[in-house]
Amino acid sequence: MEAKGKDIEQNGIELSNDIHSRIKRLKDYAHVGQKLSLQRTIIYSLSVFLAGFYYDPTVAMLFFVAIIAWEIYDVLLLRYILRTARDHSINIRKATFHVALATALSAATIALFCVAIAIQQGVGGNHFLPLFLLVSASIFAAMNNHQFLPILGLRLFIYVVAILYIPIRDVWIVRPPITSEIWLNLFTVLFVVGFILELARSFLTGYSSLLKSRLALEIEHKHALAASEAKTRFLATVSHELRTPLTSIKGALDIINSGNSGEIPEKMARLLEMAGRNSNRLNDLVVDLLLLQSSDAGKFSLDMTRIDLGNVVNDAVTSFHAYAQTTGVVVVCDINPHQFYIVGDKKRLDQVVTNLLSNAAKFSNSNDDIHVKLVRDGDDVVLSVQDNGIGIPENSETKVFEEFGQIDSSDQRRFQGTGLGLAVSKRIVEAHGGTIYYESTLGVGSTFYVRLKSAIPDHEGKSSAITLP
Repeated sequence: MEAKGKDIEQNGIELSNDIHSRIKRLKDYAHVGQKLSLQRTIIYSLSVFLAGFYYDPTVAMLFFVAIIAWEIYDVLLLRYILRTARDHSINIRKATFHVALATALSAATIALFCVAIAIQQGVGGNHFLPLFLLVSASIFAAMNNHQFLPILGLRLFIYVVAILYIPIRDVWIVRPPITSEIWLNLFTVLFVVGFILELARSFLTGYSSLLKSRLALEIEHKHALAASEAKTRFLATVSHELRTPLTSIKGALDIINSGNSGEIPEKMARLLEMAGRNSNRLNDLVVDLLLLQSSDAGKFSLDMTRIDLGNVVNDAVTSFHAYAQTTGVVVVCDINPHQFYIVGDKKRLDQVVTNLLSNAAKFSNSNDDIHVKLVRDGDDVVLSVQDNGIGIPENSETKVFEEFGQIDSSDQRRFQGTGLGLAVSKRIVEAHGGTIYYESTLGVGSTFYVRLKSAIPDHEGKSSAITLP
């Protein structure tokens, strides 16, 4: 029963893919047909004009009316296909039937028109014009009507019959010796027909391969979207489930390490300090995951007010000093307050500055300096955090700001971390309408820049919470 169920499911998938493929082919056929409609009309009009000028104008006009009628029918059909395919109401069988009918009518009219010119030229004459028109129409069809093998085969069959009929008719009526150029014309036409068929086969094979690749890419894209959505749901669930117990653990460790609950035994002090430090790291990770999840879900809110960015940076540097001492780096910051005002979320921007400082400290050597600066550049305020660390390899921009991205992703990498800090910072900065980027020389150091729009000096805006899409 299980095997039978799998077979039914597989058959359903194959049927769905076949329907999707046929709709794709119809849409491609309609797009190409619409694009070349004017070109076809111009070619047919010029051909009819030449035939009417040099031969019978009445016959030429009759065929011109017929050709234009089928062109109008074809244009209406193409519009129907595109309109119904767009809203998924297309009747595939009906559309395919009308495509075949339009193909038969237009191809037969063109073929008869060319045969009529050849008959007017007389037996054994120079049939360059009708044969040229038929061969051009065949090549045109092979290049642009290869979406359906039966449709292309029908059009080429009509054209090839007309191409062969013209020289065979001359041979049949004149019955010339094999040395006559009439026979040479027939042999030449046979070579041309072979070329047309090979050209049609080549275009048809190429289009079929391209369509299979497109369908495969669409399926992979759907799978990737499903995987991304599952990842987002998983991270959101895990983050929320971790937050409550982690808050309790972190709070308890903070109370113990502060000494408020009593003196800590010497043997336990180091372990408790390590536990507190790691609980802080884990808490930061959960906060970052929640921020990324809320951003992906379109629920990333900012409390936008007019703030002094200099004060924000100075406060972040002051709070960072304790961590800087543990890593042995020195943060150099000489920013005067009341000079750099922007409209932004103070808490989120503090997070950005802290992330940049943490990143700089992580990749710096002991006793290295980290320089933090704020400058005005036109209407923008630019924050820079410079380190003298290991630097970043060239062409690493995507990986640097990627979620969970690590330049060295091996298990033995020297610098540990989740790779979320810069990704979170990028989301926050871009949510403020700013940009974050870096300059780096491998082995010399890196400088990260945050460019934000400066606030109007006399602006006194009130707090306003916004949710970004």
